[in-house]
Amino acid sequence: MLNYTLRRLGIAIPTLFVIVTAAFFLMRAAPGGPFDAEADLEPEVLENIRAAYDLDKPLLTQYWLFLSRAVRGNFGPSLVYKDFTVTELIAIGLPVSITLGLLAKLVALLLGGLGGIIAALRQNSLLDHTLMGLAMTGIALPAFVSAPILALFFGLYLKLLPVAGWNDGALPNLVLPVVALALPQIAVIARLMRGGMLEVLRSNFVRTARSRGLKESTVVFRHVLPSALVPLVGYLGPALAGIMTGSLIVELIFNLPGVGRYFVQGALNRDYPLVMGVVIIYATFIILFNLLSDLAYAALDPRVRKSYR
Repeated sequence: MLNYTLRRLGIAIPTLFVIVTAAFFLMRAAPGGPFDAEADLEPEVLENIRAAYDLDKPLLTQYWLFLSRAVRGNFGPSLVYKDFTVTELIAIGLPVSITLGLLAKLVALLLGGLGGIIAALRQNSLLDHTLMGLAMTGIALPAFVSAPILALFFGLYLKLLPVAGWNDGALPNLVLPVVALALPQIAVIARLMRGGMLEVLRSNFVRTARSRGLKESTVVFRHVLPSALVPLVGYLGPALAGIMTGSLIVELIFNLPGVGRYFVQGALNRDYPLVMGVVIIYATFIILFNLLSDLAYAALDPRVRKSYR
């Protein structure tokens, strides 16, 4: 297991480096600059501002300066939010994004897992077809489509829930964004759980357990469910990372003070340090969640560990 973990870490670190490098040069290649709106500034003043942020230096020099600071956790000052450093903005917004992501994943696991189990145990019934039809609808509706629909129906028409604002994480303000983030994941988890359950239910060891006279609930929860969870575990890491990155648009739609809103505003205003800081944070989360998912998968399936010996 240690050898497998070290190999996965050996892949994760270069991957993060490639992502950061690509984001840096792509951001600089985009047209416009952070101070283009300052049209009334004298050219000398504008040059002094650019020099203060090292934007007057060659691109490779800027890249080296950024890397040398980033490895120490210093992403520099924001070019738009002038009273804050990038680290301070991330510290403000990251708890909001993490809260949304974890709640959405919890909701998706509970509802999607339960729906998949019920559909598998009632295979080819009306309930099975209904649940899988709803799952297909959920997959076809991304968060940036379902979020405005939820806000319009439950917020404006029925006036049951607020359509914007954080309000210190109050439950009514969390419901709509969490549901919007969770809906596609509920659908995918339900289909994965159903497929895993059906495959295990046809296994020989399940037939043997039933022939021994075990209760159906014992067969399902003790023998079927642990094996059916293996494909789902491999999906959870990328899914959690996807929810975190998918919250970018949802935070903007519901006006939540998460990292996603800062990222969008930073990209629009060419706030290079802010965008790069958020990219590093999100890339780290994505790689970390995928690493944890791989380790959990290897712990459940010995064949994965043996392939790395």
